[in-house]
Amino acid sequence: MIRRTFLKTAAAVSLGLTLSAGAMADSVMRVASWLPPTHPQNAVVFPTWGKWIEEATEGRVKLEIEYGMGHPKTMFELVEDGVVDASWSFHGYVPGRFKLTQAVEQPLLGADAEAASVAHWRVNEKYFAKANEHDGLVLAALFTHGPGQIHMAQPINSLADLNGKKIRLGGGVQGVIGERLHVTAVGAPAPKVYEMMQQGVIDGVFIPMGEQKTLRLNEVARNVVALPGGMYLGSFSIFINPDFLDSLSEKDRQAVMSVSGEKLSALAGRAWDEGDKAGYEAAKEAGVNVMMVGENDPIAKEFREVAKGMDDAWIESVADRGVDAKAALEELRSIARNYGE
Repeated sequence: MIRRTFLKTAAAVSLGLTLSAGAMADSVMRVASWLPPTHPQNAVVFPTWGKWIEEATEGRVKLEIEYGMGHPKTMFELVEDGVVDASWSFHGYVPGRFKLTQAVEQPLLGADAEAASVAHWRVNEKYFAKANEHDGLVLAALFTHGPGQIHMAQPINSLADLNGKKIRLGGGVQGVIGERLHVTAVGAPAPKVYEMMQQGVIDGVFIPMGEQKTLRLNEVARNVVALPGGMYLGSFSIFINPDFLDSLSEKDRQAVMSVSGEKLSALAGRAWDEGDKAGYEAAKEAGVNVMMVGENDPIAKEFREVAKGMDDAWIESVADRGVDAKAALEELRSIARNYGE
């Protein structure tokens, strides 16, 4: 697949997503979002999806982004209740409801976000959809952020140095990793991380490199340990209210879904990959101490020990979901690792 740099074109694409433009459409899909407007999800993914929707429906359906709708964990309920027509969120913010989605978060996948996102979608369609973890919603995409890395106020020389440190964790597999590293977990949505770092409430955060730029962590998390492939990936979904889709004509419903699914999942993963590249550059320009860990470095070996047994633990944890989790995980990894070949 040809990889394109979406961030450079984001401003131009965003011009089509104004309120005045939406006023001309037969239907406007209101999408709640919760990261800054400059984040790739809002500057690239939703504007591009909106452009696709507008083209596919010949202008009858347009997309508008709305901010300030609350904590990201509430996005699922806001869409289910029809407060907004669509949104997106991190599955780890709702522990217990989403377990199967953690397949893509498991350590040592060794793939970027685009490859992982496509694998995430395909494996969900084949194995996980029947478990209905997204009950009450129409799933439009599944995707991941890039590799989660260690961002600290003070430098560390080994993973053992994290013992007892106050680390913001968003849930999901990173929570399991935090337990294994014996950190003191602090829960908070991603947009609060800068303030918490600035005030010394936390010592660090596990999060992708892109947030060095979008959340301005290069100002407060001046030390990064970048493990090969990262520690984990974070699982997200984009979802639509079924009543909103039912309000559209059959032709337009099909049109919206035709530009969703795997196509939208790949777009999101690709945009987050590009965001990570921008984050690395922002960190470098700001003089952040980025420790690039090699496969054979002691910290990488430490992490492989930390990750041992996590696959089996996850498979056991989803035994009540009625799916072949082991086969799904193996297929997900095969798809992601061979993507683009």
